[in-house]
Amino acid sequence: MNVLFVKNLRFLDTTLRDGEQTPGVSLNPNQKLEIATKLADIGVDVIEVGSAAASEGERDAIKIISDAGLSAECCTYVRALKQDIDFAADYGADSIHLVIPVSDLHIAKKMKKTREQVSKMAWDSVEYAKSRGLIVELSGEDASRADQAFLQYVFAEGVRRGADRLCFCDTVGLLTPEKIASFIPPLTKIAPLSIHCHDDLGFALANTVAALKAGASCAHVTVNGLGERAGNTPFEELVMSLEVLYGYETRIKKEEIYHLALLVSRLTGVPLPVNKAIVGEMAFTHESGIHAHGVIREPSTYESIKPEQIGRRRRIVLGKHSGTASVEAALQEMKYTTDEHQVKEIVARIKTLGDSGKRVSDTDLMAIADAVLAIECKPVIKMRQFTVVSGSNMIPTASVTLIVNGQELTGAATGDGPVDAAMQVLRKSVAAVGDIRLEEYHVDAISGGTDALVEVTVRLSKDGKIITSRGARTDIIMASVEAMIAGMNRLLEGTA
Repeated sequence: MNVLFVKNLRFLDTTLRDGEQTPGVSLNPNQKLEIATKLADIGVDVIEVGSAAASEGERDAIKIISDAGLSAECCTYVRALKQDIDFAADYGADSIHLVIPVSDLHIAKKMKKTREQVSKMAWDSVEYAKSRGLIVELSGEDASRADQAFLQYVFAEGVRRGADRLCFCDTVGLLTPEKIASFIPPLTKIAPLSIHCHDDLGFALANTVAALKAGASCAHVTVNGLGERAGNTPFEELVMSLEVLYGYETRIKKEEIYHLALLVSRLTGVPLPVNKAIVGEMAFTHESGIHAHGVIREPSTYESIKPEQIGRRRRIVLGKHSGTASVEAALQEMKYTTDEHQVKEIVARIKTLGDSGKRVSDTDLMAIADAVLAIECKPVIKMRQFTVVSGSNMIPTASVTLIVNGQELTGAATGDGPVDAAMQVLRKSVAAVGDIRLEEYHVDAISGGTDALVEVTVRLSKDGKIITSRGARTDIIMASVEAMIAGMNRLLEGTA
């Protein structure tokens, strides 16, 4: 074991509470259960599933998750109020995250109380929660701006009254690793301590690691770093930092990290920043000729971890910075046989396309290669007609008639929106000839105005093969259909 950290560090994931407080994010109980199940499966120890007092829907989520038999502890956020604690116990939570303001700023300005009053609220709530059979994690809100002697006093008496764990909250991201070195060790002598950091100044990950090195035994995290304002410590970044930089085995199923990140992004509606560490689109994507050439020869030259470790694949994208080596590698992966002259011409055309400001997709490369090699690709799929119906009080429905390998097929499907319905009906219609999955969907507006040209990029997969395809129309639905059909034809090529 790495001597820098305590044995068996624990993870409390608060995606479903602090993460859901991201402006615009609202999850229903079934969506929370889906995320909680994935969190438990990946190895998270405690799941904070919401705030018991927030709404009936939150309480329903606690009940559903607590009844699901997950391996993780079901926790809920509560204030120092009997009603909050009763909700937690009545709806089946295993534990509570009991949050008490401890800085004079919060005590005086927010609570309009004295230190003595807040302390009594905290201790009385601990005793009451224990009487209701709950595990109690007593948490000091705004602890980084608190009088540390007062914080130690509140925590020590809270543990004497029955608190099982403690939590130091850096509520507005003002901690530094230097402060942590003096703040954290005394608290860890009182009881097992969690660290809860926010990323307002970009220090959440560094501060969390520093606190764990200083003796904290549990990290509060959110998937993709979701949370109020600038968010919380990102789960995926902390896990991989501990594993790679410190050689600490976290027990987390790392190969599931990317799938978890995509699930949370999809259900919350918060897209992953393209340059985000670990799970961003560009984290394992290479275009520069020098970098791509190095990665092709030896991945560790420009990658700190293997993408397969977290359930991802490396991508070599093509554009004006691409060199011959990366183009040759992409052509070989697509089963093209080329000579030196042909590769030179293909590279020249790719650079021309890149210079015009376009991203070069896999389908673009195939079209260029086909043109240079004079190959004719007989499409497996042709569209005869396509209709989408959507509106208020209507379930979006798409219908399509396709010619698939010469056979006319007509199908219909519903979706969360007209675009989703279109994606569903196309996949459904070709299911007989191939199980095609939509891995990623991205939209860019190329020009302004209500008649803007939109560019849709999709990543599709079949039997481990991944294709990126693009469609561009003023109609987002037709651009999506165009991208899907172009990509499916490439994946199904040779199945006729």
